[in-house]
Amino acid sequence: MVTIIAAAAENNTLGKDNDLVWHLPDDFKRFKNLTTGHHIIMGRKTFETFPRPLPNRTHIVVTRQKDYRNAGCITVHSVEEALKLARGDDQPFIIGGGEIYRLGMPHTDKIELTRVHANFEGDTFFPEIDPEQWELTASEYHPGDERHKYDFTYLTYIKKSR
Repeated sequence: MVTIIAAAAENNTLGKDNDLVWHLPDDFKRFKNLTTGHHIIMGRKTFETFPRPLPNRTHIVVTRQKDYRNAGCITVHSVEEALKLARGDDQPFIIGGGEIYRLGMPHTDKIELTRVHANFEGDTFFPEIDPEQWELTASEYHPGDERHKYDFTYLTYIKKSR
């Protein structure tokens, strides 16, 4: 089961200038719990925002740069190639950015989306979720608090069968 995992604002903003525009510690914890032990598929720019590779995950980086090399990841040149490499994993995760989400959407079975209840200026956006193709199966609201400036909701979508 291929899963997209993302946090996006109400206006689908993911980030700006290769960075997140909010800080939600509980969402980071959830991301870690869900993705640990799995393959994580991302674009090069997303990978390069990490100070170092995330522990206990296999990093697959999709890039157009034919000569891109980094010791912390496996480099491929298409989402399809990344998914082939992750075939032995029962739940590989597509973790961004915007272009990789868009390219990965047709191959995805499940979306784990943290909806941040605010609008932000950004330069990277999450694709629209088509209600004809996706069914919302779980929703868990979290109000803002001293550690979380914004309210947010964990949303789980499953692809509808055709």
